[in-house]
Amino acid sequence: MEALHINITINPALYLRNPEGTALGKKIISESIIMIDKLGFEAFTFKKLGLVIGSNESSIYRYFDSKHSLLVYLISWYWSWIEYKLVFATNNITSPEQKLITAIEIITKKTTEDNSVTFVNEAILNKIIIAESSKAYHTKDIDAENEKGFYKSYKRVVKRVSEMVLELNPSFQFPHMLISTVIEGAHHQRYFSKHLPSLTDVTEGDNDVVNFYKHLVLNTI
Repeated sequence: MEALHINITINPALYLRNPEGTALGKKIISESIIMIDKLGFEAFTFKKLGLVIGSNESSIYRYFDSKHSLLVYLISWYWSWIEYKLVFATNNITSPEQKLITAIEIITKKTTEDNSVTFVNEAILNKIIIAESSKAYHTKDIDAENEKGFYKSYKRVVKRVSEMVLELNPSFQFPHMLISTVIEGAHHQRYFSKHLPSLTDVTEGDNDVVNFYKHLVLNTI
């Protein structure tokens, strides 16, 4: 069966040249995901990326002015993809509770590659989101970048699921706080399970993270 191909739209402010428009741009995205996961964001450089993709460093700078910009692009791409999955999965669900449960599953479950975009490995990108995404917005430039719309896709996901919370309980006071806590907390729990297991109760192979946050949300609201 042929894979369904989707188009993810990214804020043009996040790049100098749209990487999805050229073969080189797509290669920059696909290989940078692999390299950032392997090396860590601190050790990753455009020079190293250029050696891997067989292109000079200056050609990468035609797409992104810094590796920070590239990381923000990857984060934005990921959350736009998650938003697509949320819309697709909940569009025909009429029960507010089931809609919210489905959304929580999507934002907390372990990501697998779905082949919907051939040049992005979503499973590896999810590992970057878990381990590296906070480095994108824990910076002195966060307010200026936020004004430019750098984090709109993430905020849209939180808003969309927050609205599902209010659909189930219109009087709940803290929907955005709850959902952003669920998302960040799920990432922490998956990171802890790999590196600091004594800080979590996750059992390999079980759906503990998803089940915990479903329980937390439904009992909180």
